[in-house]
Amino acid sequence: MRRIRLLLEIVVVAGLIGLAGGVSWFIQESRAPEGAGEGIVIFEIEKGQSVRAVAAALKERGLIRKTAPFLLRYKLFHKTESLKAGEYALPAGGGTKALLEILLRGKIFLHAITVPEGLTAGETFDIFRAAGFGTKESFETAFKETDAIALLDPGAPDLEGYLFPETYRLPKGASAADVLASMTAQFKDVFGPGERRRTAEIGLTPRQVVTLASLIEKETDRTAEMPLVSAVFHNRLRIGMKLECDPTVIYALKRQGPFDRPLWLKDLKFDSPYNTYVHKGLPPGPICNPGRASLQAALHPASADFLYFVRSREGGHVFSRTMKEHSAAVRAWRNLH
Repeated sequence: MRRIRLLLEIVVVAGLIGLAGGVSWFIQESRAPEGAGEGIVIFEIEKGQSVRAVAAALKERGLIRKTAPFLLRYKLFHKTESLKAGEYALPAGGGTKALLEILLRGKIFLHAITVPEGLTAGETFDIFRAAGFGTKESFETAFKETDAIALLDPGAPDLEGYLFPETYRLPKGASAADVLASMTAQFKDVFGPGERRRTAEIGLTPRQVVTLASLIEKETDRTAEMPLVSAVFHNRLRIGMKLECDPTVIYALKRQGPFDRPLWLKDLKFDSPYNTYVHKGLPPGPICNPGRASLQAALHPASADFLYFVRSREGGHVFSRTMKEHSAAVRAWRNLH
C-alpha cells in the first residue's frame, strides 16, 4: 500500500513538473520575438485564410516566435471566434496574446487620405488612385452616379462640386463607389438644413450656391477674404455684370485637354458656357469641389458694395468699388512684376 501511495505521489509530482514546464514554455514562447522593436506592422488577413495560415504568416513576418503557442491559445480560449479578413496595424513587440486579441476584434487598419479644398473631381480621383484605391474607369463611372445628391441637385450630370474635401479613413479595397459615397455623405452633413434654408433666403438653388462657392474657392485661399470675394460676385450677379472670373476660363480650357500655363488675353474669348468673360451669370456648374469656408462665404457674403478685386503686394487682394480705383490697384500689381 505504501508502495502504491509512493508511486502515485511520484506520478503527481512528475505531472506537476511537466505542467509547470509546459506553462513556462507557453509563456516564454508567447512573448514577442527578440529584437521585435516597438513599431507598427501592417499585416493582412486574406479572405478565407485559415488560422493556421495566419499563424504561419505572423511567424514569417517576425511577429511571433512560433506558431504552436498562437494556435494553442486560439483553441483554448477563442475556438468559437473567427479571424476577420482585412489589414491590421499590429504592434511589433505585442506578443501572441495581444496580437490574437487585435485580430479577433476585427478592428481593421484604415488608410487616411486627405483631399485639399479646390480640386476638381479628376484631381481628387488621382489622389485616391495614387493611394491604391479604384481605377480611372471605376471613378469615372461612379462620378456619373448622382442619386446621392438627387434631392439637392436633381439635374446634376455628375458629382463635381459635391465631393467634399476632407480627410477620409478607408479600409484596403474600398471601391470608387464607396469613396464617392463617403464624400457626398460628408457634403450633405456640411450642407445641412440650415444651409438649405439660407440658400432659399438668398434666392439661389443649392447648385448655384455650390457653383459660386467653387469660384470663391479658386479665387482666394484666405478664409477672411472669402466673404468679400463673395460680395463682389453677388453684387455683379445682382446688377447683371459679368463675373469675369479667371478660374472659370482655366476650367473651361482644361475640359478640352491638358492646360498648364498662364492665361493669355485671347483665352478670355474662349467659347465655353463656363467662360464668365463671355457669358453673364454663373457657369453651368461647379469648377471645383469647395470647402466649408467657401460654402459659408457663398451663403453669407460680406455687407460691402465692392465690384472688383485684384492681387495685392501682400499676397491677398485689393477690393474696389469703382473702375478708377480698380485700375489703380491693377497698375500697382503690375508694377510689382
